[in-house]
Amino acid sequence: MTIDDFDVLIADERHTSFAQAICDEMAQSAKARGTGIARRTAEYVAGKMRDGKAVIAFHKDGRWAGFSYIETWGHGDYVANSGLIINPEFRRLGLAKAIKTKTFALSLHRYPTAKLFGLTTGLAVMKINSELGYVPVPFSELTDDESFWRGCESCVNYPILESKQRKNCLCTGMIFDPAKQKPRIDIEAELGLNKK
Repeated sequence: MTIDDFDVLIADERHTSFAQAICDEMAQSAKARGTGIARRTAEYVAGKMRDGKAVIAFHKDGRWAGFSYIETWGHGDYVANSGLIINPEFRRLGLAKAIKTKTFALSLHRYPTAKLFGLTTGLAVMKINSELGYVPVPFSELTDDESFWRGCESCVNYPILESKQRKNCLCTGMIFDPAKQKPRIDIEAELGLNKK
């Protein structure tokens, strides 16, 4: 099995039936890793799909393979690519990078002046983010939107974040600022917008 066995798409209404399975896998994966995650409901994930703010992957045989979505903060000044999850059957094939790359492109297409940021404890995600151009930053450079930080409350590491007055945690903060950097990918090609 290779990355060519998958279709990575911008999610829409047709994909909402997978929302519960995606949420279940996010929770199970975080528990297995012993790491935190901001929990989302199936309706929340389905809403992201309906709004065209999510990326979903399928194996050629139709099985759900992976997912990620876009979250906006600070009136659209900050955008996070969140909820990256790969079905355990399809891990270690490069699918996370493919989904993350398409989500990154979708974010820059929809919010061309926003700072893209993320918090992660995962080394693989940090590596992908670095390849896309993200750089590690202190938490003070991330959004100050209270609703973002409330999302951390469901994380097992939330007491650490609070004890450090939100200055740091076990997560690493990373940011891509389009005002300071050019994307390392062709956004239109990644989204299929330059096909004739």
